[in-house]
Amino acid sequence: MINVFLDDVRPCPKGFVAARSADECLLLLAEEDVNLLSLDFELGYGEPNGLAVVQAMIARAIYPKEVYVHSSSMMGRAQMIRALREAEPPAVIVHDGPMPASVLEAAARQAEGGAGA
Repeated sequence: MINVFLDDVRPCPKGFVAARSADECLLLLAEEDVNLLSLDFELGYGEPNGLAVVQAMIARAIYPKEVYVHSSSMMGRAQMIRALREAEPPAVIVHDGPMPASVLEAAARQAEGGAGA
């Protein structure tokens, strides 16, 4: 199981796999079991954004266990959260905001110590 961090600019936290585009993120979701997914909205001029990822996740019914929306775009974050909550994906926890330090630290510890840490 992996953790995915979708952002075209910010550094990827330890314990996460970086997805720098919507396509990369959707490929990881389709081919891997994803535990935590952290989403940005703006992914570069003319590129599909985080809402496109959310809409594709809903259309394809491919979900991680938990979603955090870390985007600084208030409008984009609100659209992504609204779409996820309206879809009501079963057993998916949706967080409006970035991952807290405790979640980041746990992911980093797990990456250092393997799956059982």
